Amino acid sequence: MQTLFASVRCLECGSHMPADLFASCCQACGSSWIEARYDLAALPADWAGLLARRPTNLWRYWELLPFPQDLAIVSMGEGWTPLTRAEGLERESGHAGIWVKDERQQPTGSFKDRQAALAVSVLKAQGITELVLASTGNAAAAYAAYCARAGIKLWVFLTSSVPAEKMRELALYGAEMVKIAGTYDQAKDIAADFAARRGIYLDGGAKSITGKESMKTIAFEIAEQLPPLTSPPQAGGQGGGWQAPDWYIQAVSGGIGPIGVLKGFTELYEAGLIDRVPKLGIVQVEGCAPMSRAWEKGQDKAEPVQPDTLVTVLATGKPGFAYELLKRACDRYGGAMVAVGDGDAFRAMRRVARLEGFSMEPAASVAFAGLEKLLAQGRIQPGEQVVVNCSGHTFSAEKHALEDRYFFHLEMAATSASQLPAEGLAMALEQLDEQVTTIVVIDDSPHDTRLIRRFLENYKQYRVLEAHTALEGLELVRQRRPDLVVLDLAMPGRDGFSVLAELKTDERTRQIPVVVVSGKSLEPDEWQYLHRYTNSVWQKGRFNASELVRHLAQTLGDEIALPPVQRRNRDGQHDDVWQPAQANRPHILVVDDHVTDARLLHRLFEANHRFEVTEAYSAAEALAAIEQAVPDLIILDLTLPDITGEQLLGLLRQREETRAVPVVVVSARDIDSTLRAQLATQAESVWSKATMDRSSLLAHIETILPE
Repeated sequence: MQTLFASVRCLECGSHMPADLFASCCQACGSSWIEARYDLAALPADWAGLLARRPTNLWRYWELLPFPQDLAIVSMGEGWTPLTRAEGLERESGHAGIWVKDERQQPTGSFKDRQAALAVSVLKAQGITELVLASTGNAAAAYAAYCARAGIKLWVFLTSSVPAEKMRELALYGAEMVKIAGTYDQAKDIAADFAARRGIYLDGGAKSITGKESMKTIAFEIAEQLPPLTSPPQAGGQGGGWQAPDWYIQAVSGGIGPIGVLKGFTELYEAGLIDRVPKLGIVQVEGCAPMSRAWEKGQDKAEPVQPDTLVTVLATGKPGFAYELLKRACDRYGGAMVAVGDGDAFRAMRRVARLEGFSMEPAASVAFAGLEKLLAQGRIQPGEQVVVNCSGHTFSAEKHALEDRYFFHLEMAATSASQLPAEGLAMALEQLDEQVTTIVVIDDSPHDTRLIRRFLENYKQYRVLEAHTALEGLELVRQRRPDLVVLDLAMPGRDGFSVLAELKTDERTRQIPVVVVSGKSLEPDEWQYLHRYTNSVWQKGRFNASELVRHLAQTLGDEIALPPVQRRNRDGQHDDVWQPAQANRPHILVVDDHVTDARLLHRLFEANHRFEVTEAYSAAEALAAIEQAVPDLIILDLTLPDITGEQLLGLLRQREETRAVPVVVVSARDIDSTLRAQLATQAESVWSKATMDRSSLLAHIETILPE
């Protein structure tokens, strides 16, 4: 049977819209708080029986999920976690009817795997290839795993208080992490601005359709798994053996879990499958409890707070509209919001491990500390069935799998949780733009890769990653999706040409710019291939490092404040080269492997200050200079260290940007009549160094480039 997805409703203004899985906001008021609505009357009378014959995962509830049947789901076996009777807790508390929904059994160890599975499946169906997420830890791990499986690049914004074990786990999945030395709410602000500036999809969390739909499957599973106390409920005539608990208890940060679970139980109640909507037990830590504080005061809105807790996964100080939704539920169905101390949570962690054998992270133990408090306050009545969400296993990430080089660090000024100064945000984002710019250098020489990395890092906070084999380089580029690749050609085994071919035929990497830096001598057909598929080609030993740094930065759309670019000539003196052409003077490029001859021509043409002159000592340098600025005229020697001048001339005439640029050949080679005739078809004139009169050459140039 197909989905019964019938419409989209705005949770803030109540407007209804057509059923659209990809809807992002309300068409009436613009709110991002929207939810899917279903034609519950069309649910088969024997739905409970149909489900019993389906696979035990969260996708079994297809009719009440908003997905078309042909959706290619991204799954790792999430859902249908155990519901276990907590007999030890029952004995110690004296309360019968405590159940644990063991969400630790999810693929990455938390209930956030449900959210990631649905959200990533939808993103993949939309063709999204890059995603930004702000998280306190568990959602990041879940999204990182599922994005890796779906081939989606993930940017995760975390606070520096998130345990290093979790961060290393994210890096293992290949996520890009930005660590904020500030609050989670600041991390959310920066993540949103980062996504907007770069045009990357931002995860909607609890606001989105998939966020709530994923979490409601917890309610569906509980209702199926919980044994009836007496006889099956008969509300609506469809009971089918399903049972709702009296209480559902969960520790909350942003509130997506209980919001989704509430939706699930509400739909089951409206469909007649259960006889009640459970009371919600919303538990927070005292050091970050804006919801429980507001609820105790009877406030309709929660005021933001500055988090101060060791349970960092729950450190969301600004709950926003989520509180309003949960307060309405507590007011309507009789639930409660409570806060517990960090110490209470850690004691509950040890108690549950001792009594039940459940090893859990502190965030999960907060829920059990909340259970104890609700029992002590008498809010949970004797005989009431209670289900506690146990989400998050003890840290299992390998501590030494990866280095901290995969983290970006942003320092934020201490502010209230509700406000981040605009100038502080702008400064942080400017700093972040540099840090997240990634360059992968692939070269079998560790000395060369380190040299490039050090030169770049002297001027910019770029992240430079090194690979010393073709295979390692390809894997690194595919995993990290860098902004630029610097590639050597001469490597053992698979060479740079094979790396380039794979990068340019892979949909994920074909748009990444490649700059070749190599000592390999190139044949004409290799030159043509490289200039078709790369941004520039540089010959090792033939350029100043500052030139390369400037070029790489400009390729990335940046500018670097370098001192005047200098080159040491063959006499051991420094010559200023590679100066940018001025708009008001014609630009001449002198291409000659003989530095002295090139310098003489340089001085000749600049003597009257009418021409701007750049020197290049090889074909590679000439083509790199042309990448920087197409000259108005080229002076070309025929003897070059990499290819012949004739071959370079042929390349220039094949390229669109240089096809019409005048070329004057000035060479010491003996030029026979056949070669001279060939050159005459592509060059303005041919001059011999041995017999050339410099003033005549200058006069000739001035006729080609008149004032």
